[in-house]
Amino acid sequence: MNSRLTSQNGAPIADDQNSLTAGARGGVMLQDWHLIEKLAHFNRERVPERVVHAKGSGAYGTFTLTKDLSEYTIADHFCGVGKQTETFVRFSTVGGEAGSADAERDPRGFGLRFYTANGNHDVVGNNTPVFFLRDGIKFPDFIHTQKRNPKTNLKDPQAMWDFWSLNPEAMHQVTILMSDRGIPATYRHMNGYGSHTFSLWNAKGERFWIKYHFKTLQGIKNLSNEQANKLKGIDPDHAQRDLYAAIEDGDCPKWSVNLQIMPEADAKEYHLNPFDLTKVWPHKDYPLIEIGVLELNRNPDNYFNEVEQAALSPANMVPGVGASPCKMLQARLFAYADAQRYRIGANYNNLPVNCPHATEANHYQRGGHMAGSGCPFHGKTPDNRGGVNYGPNTQDGPVQQPQFAEPALDIDGVMARHDKTVEENYAQAGDLFRMMSPEQQQALFATIASTLHLVTDEVRERMLAHFDLCDAAYGDGIRSAIAACKL
Repeated sequence: MNSRLTSQNGAPIADDQNSLTAGARGGVMLQDWHLIEKLAHFNRERVPERVVHAKGSGAYGTFTLTKDLSEYTIADHFCGVGKQTETFVRFSTVGGEAGSADAERDPRGFGLRFYTANGNHDVVGNNTPVFFLRDGIKFPDFIHTQKRNPKTNLKDPQAMWDFWSLNPEAMHQVTILMSDRGIPATYRHMNGYGSHTFSLWNAKGERFWIKYHFKTLQGIKNLSNEQANKLKGIDPDHAQRDLYAAIEDGDCPKWSVNLQIMPEADAKEYHLNPFDLTKVWPHKDYPLIEIGVLELNRNPDNYFNEVEQAALSPANMVPGVGASPCKMLQARLFAYADAQRYRIGANYNNLPVNCPHATEANHYQRGGHMAGSGCPFHGKTPDNRGGVNYGPNTQDGPVQQPQFAEPALDIDGVMARHDKTVEENYAQAGDLFRMMSPEQQQALFATIASTLHLVTDEVRERMLAHFDLCDAAYGDGIRSAIAACKL
């Protein structure tokens, strides 16, 4: 037997097919509250799309710990071999709109949430171990160059290359993006990285700097420009379709979870800045340590509720894990959570995908849009647990937990806007170029030339000078490819 159709307040609806009108041909009556409710809700069905990472796919799964990390951290999900933790992962492209194609040449977001016994721990990274920038103050400007020109509403190669030519710190990531790694074939066939330097801290108060590496167990597969261009027309949602179908068919994707671990004291003496997001840590100095397996095995039931409204943030940390002085990370700690408050509202963490699954949230934050909504895991949400909304109090409210205090971090130096252009920009990009086969190098040249030949001579020459500093053969190869484009 079908359930009865009702309005949002539960009143049964007698007719859902015809508006209330003055006669069969007359005007619609303002008192048709059911029509107004339907149209008003329809107008509000979409929340603002993310400024970046707008198009994405998500799935639930498990993280299984295979190496105990208690010597490095008190984090519950990293202690005790065999420990399983529920997870959620959101994959995404970065620069395109919500309706853009999955096969664009673009970094891929790789955002992982652990639903731990002490709260949600998010590692929000990409499929690349580095990024274009060192400092978050440049991020809005960079993203503007990847979006549409405000006058023409078209993608703008001039803006993109102009910005990169004036910010050579981007050379390492540009080389990755324009290489054959720039278009992953699917979300299942790519690695993920925390990218930033993060930290762990243990019961002794010792801190360790770490890098996260998620290595696909499906093997890495990428698309050529030609394959990607065909796929955009055939199936612009191919990566979403592939991930959903694989999980539905029981072909659950897996990644090995690895860490690089650096003792805190090493950072001061290391030959490169370990908090520089444009650099990798050489594996010969800090080898990968495999700690577990990430498996995705359950598709969401409702895409909007569980993927579009998923609100991951690097600021979601739990006892035993921490941030680092990485300037880009410090900016993201604010920006990600604030973006979710703008998109979804102050109580976004009450939504089922965002609330802690394995523990309760207890705090004194009250009010705001959608207060009292959400989390089905523990009954009431914090904002509808009674009248007390301040602490400390004598009314049995939640109390602070000093035993989980993070160890102090010794910071020194002069407060100023320090010039970061003095940092070295070319060595690791050149190393990556020299690791490529001749065929991979030729593909790199052609991809860069396909848009670099469209820009002004001034920008092109400034950009070529940066490629020369990575490796002379790098710049020369692009020059030859540009000449071919102009024939």
